[in-house]
Amino acid sequence: MQSILLKKFKDALLSVLPITAVVVVLNFTLPERIKTAEFIAFMIGALLLVVGMALYSLGSEAALAPIGETIGNKVTSSKKIPFILAIGFAIGFIVTIAEPDLMVLGGQLGDIKWLLIITISLGVGVFLMIALTRIFRQINLNIVLLVLYALVFLLAIFVDNGYIALSFDSGGVTTGPITVPFIMALGVGVAGVFGGKGQKDNSFGVVAICSVGPIFTVLLLCLIFKPEIFTTVEKTTLLGFSDMPRFIMAKLSTCAKDVAIAILPVSAFFVMIDLTFLRLPTQRFIRILIGLLYTYLGLTLFLTGVNVGFVSMGETLGERLALLDDKRILIGVSAGVGSLMVLAEPAVHVLSKQVENISDGAIRSGTIIALLCVSMVTAVGLGTLRIVANVSVWYFIVPGYAIAIVLSFFTPKIYTAIAFDSGGVATGPMATTFMLPLAIGAATTVGGQSSVLSNAYGLIAFIALTPLITIQLAGIAVKIKAGKKLILPKAFIELFEGDVIDLDSRR
Repeated sequence: MQSILLKKFKDALLSVLPITAVVVVLNFTLPERIKTAEFIAFMIGALLLVVGMALYSLGSEAALAPIGETIGNKVTSSKKIPFILAIGFAIGFIVTIAEPDLMVLGGQLGDIKWLLIITISLGVGVFLMIALTRIFRQINLNIVLLVLYALVFLLAIFVDNGYIALSFDSGGVTTGPITVPFIMALGVGVAGVFGGKGQKDNSFGVVAICSVGPIFTVLLLCLIFKPEIFTTVEKTTLLGFSDMPRFIMAKLSTCAKDVAIAILPVSAFFVMIDLTFLRLPTQRFIRILIGLLYTYLGLTLFLTGVNVGFVSMGETLGERLALLDDKRILIGVSAGVGSLMVLAEPAVHVLSKQVENISDGAIRSGTIIALLCVSMVTAVGLGTLRIVANVSVWYFIVPGYAIAIVLSFFTPKIYTAIAFDSGGVATGPMATTFMLPLAIGAATTVGGQSSVLSNAYGLIAFIALTPLITIQLAGIAVKIKAGKKLILPKAFIELFEGDVIDLDSRR
């Protein structure tokens, strides 16, 4: 256990250290330095992030992943589709509430925090049912994604433009280190039983479909209720070092309550499922409960670190960089920091290893991570360019998803599924805790507070979008290298001929 914990601390340190180093360098190179007390608060926050990520990772392996795999195996072995769908909805809804990056996003939106979290969680639950139904029916993933995104954009036409960027960001933040192990384990289990000949292809794509759900439900919420959204990033304001203990304890208390609200449903759901039909051995049951305790402590410390220094520091650096006359520095530094973020996202490593295992080593985990780094640089660069140029998110989102959907008809199926799953997992806690506040700070400086909702938000959506294109292009390159010609698929031709697409699984 001690060696495992040391490895978790090492991994967490390697994740947080690059961002911390960038902040230190920028603090000494930008014209105005950060106040000493605030800088120390950031360093304490970074330390809490390391400890929190390590404990969370340990808890995830000891509790979250085993719960997901056990429930997935047990549920799918029943082969009762209505029962599997019901459990799928419950898992999607409950685990999303506990997602740390969703809590960070909600915390930046003031009074609608829990309304947004519940709405997004409902979207994940419903669309996880759709993802599982696709596997049951063995429907092509690209057809399902085409229909779902068509519905999303049709709905978006009737929603006020101010809500569009936030809605697409909501789809990105949901698939992080808690939801990914659960829904991927369930997807793999269902594909193993119902996936047929395309079992490997059907193992992916669940995260991709679940990422669409929150976009749809948040758009629906904004269309019907038109909630007033105030973006708030609480600044770290310390009068001196004497205030620091009180400040940190206040944040720790708040985060402990929020995490308890998030983790208790997951724990209660597991206990209920175990008592009704899992009936795990006592020793394993206790080990999972201890893992849930590690998860609780880890998330509490992680979110405390976020609120003590990381979010505030991200906004401060965004403001300082945007004040420079040469805005290319803002774009370049942001893009560089973005590339480091991918390496720090735990869910990215979960997915890349899953890809390598399911593809029997044909697709290396390092290849996926490298492609995601390229995607992140592109996404953050375009996101900050949009802030500087004050360009609507529509000009990027619509053509971006159109290109991604068209590519899906030419790319090998497994690359399409991996691409759309990668788009979901690239937008994890580090992106939400640092990159989004940085964008908020830059947008506030460039266009004022009124431009934050329309210009700063949307960055997470970009991070979720670019892997869809880069990984599918890699799949096409592999296909060409193998000597296979790119042929217009029949389904793609029928789309433009106006024919009805036959979704029969025997095709």
